[in-house]
Amino acid sequence: MVDVPVYVWVLTLAGIAGLVGLTSLVLYRGAELADLGRRRAVGLGVSSAVLLGGWFTISGVIAANGWYLNKPGRLPGLPITFAAVLVALLAATRIPMVARALAAPGMLSRLELPHTFRVVGVVFLIMMALGHLPPLFALPAGLGDIATGLAAPFVARRIAKGTSRRTVMRFNVLGMIDLVAALTLAILIGNHVLDVTPSTQAITQLPLALIPTAAVPLLFTLHITSLWRMAALGRTRQGTTSSVGIGLSYR
Repeated sequence: MVDVPVYVWVLTLAGIAGLVGLTSLVLYRGAELADLGRRRAVGLGVSSAVLLGGWFTISGVIAANGWYLNKPGRLPGLPITFAAVLVALLAATRIPMVARALAAPGMLSRLELPHTFRVVGVVFLIMMALGHLPPLFALPAGLGDIATGLAAPFVARRIAKGTSRRTVMRFNVLGMIDLVAALTLAILIGNHVLDVTPSTQAITQLPLALIPTAAVPLLFTLHITSLWRMAALGRTRQGTTSSVGIGLSYR
């Protein structure tokens, strides 16, 4: 077992709490703007916080029992869990109340705000410095998350003021590439396809295991939803203008 310092626990759990809280707040605000009523908006915000927080807790129990560890004859826990949770979250966005909240005015910019908590990716760099994670994984995963987290509020502000689709596309596509690259490296190193020292065993244990199994699927869902919203707004604009070559703005 990897000995994780207390401050890494604090940073990781604080980032997760912030991600869940801000995502729930975004859904609450979207429900309000979609005229779903105060009670339903509060219900959506609270239920999303409970469900997301509940999964983080369950994933923590799974990690505490060592079920994410890579062992011979055992199915790889991290990629399977990531895929299952991602499918569930994407399906949840199609629930009528959630879909209406996500389609509310201004949601394209608000969906970028939870990514701010990706600055907690600094824990990968800390664990690398302590000798618990290999640079091959920690550097791209940590620096990519920090860069995305720092950019998120500025991107959200630009979108709120009105910006080109290129900005939305670039931020979300690069954000997804960062997540995919980090998860892929973790799997390849953890299964010794890439034989480096130390291994990525630390991310199969608490508290880091919560990042790939719960935080990453949620962040990926936010990216995909943002791209869906951008495409929907683009179709709406194209349907209401007869001019050719007019640049699109998204708010």
